[in-house]
Amino acid sequence: MKTRAFAYPYLAWMTLFVIAPIILVVVYAFSAAGGGFTFSNFSGIAAYSAVFLRSFALAGIATAACLLLGYPLAYVLSKEKPRLQRVLVMLIMLPMWMNFLLRTYALMTILENTGLLNKFLALLGLPQLNIINTPGAVVIGMVYNYLPFMVLPIYSVIVKLDRSLIEAAQDLGASPDRCFTRVVFPLSLPGILSGITMVFVPAVSTFVISQLLGGGKSMMLGDLIEMEFLGTSYNPHLGSAIALVMMIVVVICMRLMNKFGSGEEQAVIL
Repeated sequence: MKTRAFAYPYLAWMTLFVIAPIILVVVYAFSAAGGGFTFSNFSGIAAYSAVFLRSFALAGIATAACLLLGYPLAYVLSKEKPRLQRVLVMLIMLPMWMNFLLRTYALMTILENTGLLNKFLALLGLPQLNIINTPGAVVIGMVYNYLPFMVLPIYSVIVKLDRSLIEAAQDLGASPDRCFTRVVFPLSLPGILSGITMVFVPAVSTFVISQLLGGGKSMMLGDLIEMEFLGTSYNPHLGSAIALVMMIVVVICMRLMNKFGSGEEQAVIL
């Protein structure tokens, strides 16, 4: 009983700042402006199907890019000496110590038409790039901000792998490529799934990145929800319905991905 007491502050925190807001979202989603139960809030979501598709598409592209960049980085990082690993991990985490908004503003000064990137290209005599206020800039912003969330989970799993399994595969004649595909990669799937979750969930609901780097031209679900709660088209009931549908879709995607990943991992190892 004494040890359970240490969990009470955590339970109170989760109840106040996680469970209670979700309950409020559900209540608003199924209630009308004048009060009373209704499903009418969900009927208006069909008009924003393009926003849903754009949000999931851009978040999926950013997550895939983070995986393609993050996995090799995590794998190479796990092969270094422990002292160098600590230094490199600190360098990866260093941008996360800066405010998220400031990081996005810094990237905006690089990508804008008169920014550092185009100035550098002009010095080289190369044509300038029109990246800012495009979906590509939004994806770049997501990758820039969320890449550490992909690298660190994968690295933490790979660095803890039992090296005897790799040595056993090599003793049995497995080539380095086959050793990676049959041993290292399957055992690193938990880190991959964790990284995908940590990148995809905030990416699909972001609104700061799409507003600053997309210039409001690539509206995403985060922008739509903010508009319904704080914008001119104030309708918290519709905004709650959109947020609830988004949460359900994200949870379903994560459940399917985790189920597929666990089954794939067992099949490969066996």
